Amino acid sequence: MSDELIKVTTQRVEKYLDITSRAREKATPLVEQDSEDGIRLEIMLKMADDYAFDAKHFLKIGDHVRAFGAINYAHAWIDAGVKLGLLDGHGDDVLFTLP
Repeated sequence: MSDELIKVTTQRVEKYLDITSRAREKATPLVEQDSEDGIRLEIMLKMADDYAFDAKHFLKIGDHVRAFGAINYAHAWIDAGVKLGLLDGHGDDVLFTLP
């Protein structure tokens, strides 16, 4: 393993903001909105959206570490929805960890 540190730059955070935005747009619900799973999915997607919002805020104020952490949490909520079968990842194994 290299001793070189990977830096959390604006460009790196922007890359992950883009990836997460594409994942959020691509994933589509597989459950009825008013069902128990639909309500759970709504909570998961709100968490994803809130973390993405936070990531943009942290990036704006120059806090790259918190921005990077927040956008990864956002993506994880979306990815979990796909993994649990609540969202359809449309076979995209780049944006999602498929079931």
